[in-house]
Amino acid sequence: MGVSRGGFGPLAGGGGGGAADHEDPDPGPRTGHSYRELCAGPLDGLLLDVTGWTDQELAEGATLPTEIGAYGPGGRTLYGPRADDPRRWDWQGDSR
Repeated sequence: MGVSRGGFGPLAGGGGGGAADHEDPDPGPRTGHSYRELCAGPLDGLLLDVTGWTDQELAEGATLPTEIGAYGPGGRTLYGPRADDPRRWDWQGDSR
């Protein structure tokens, strides 16, 4: 399933919330960057920075590392584009 992103781009909180890097003085979305909203699952509501991703990578979705999924530390969570709104990526489950 999708692109495996071990060191994936930054996540920003939806609606201008916090980013993955809590030390960032301006954690919101950045001008000129492209984002996908993650829907449901452990990363619900976060924005994934997909700036520079190819059309193929965007179509496949991503496997993202997370410590808050079903498998805890070392686990991964899977997200893919929604058929009727590819700017929103739906949770497709967790894996090891």
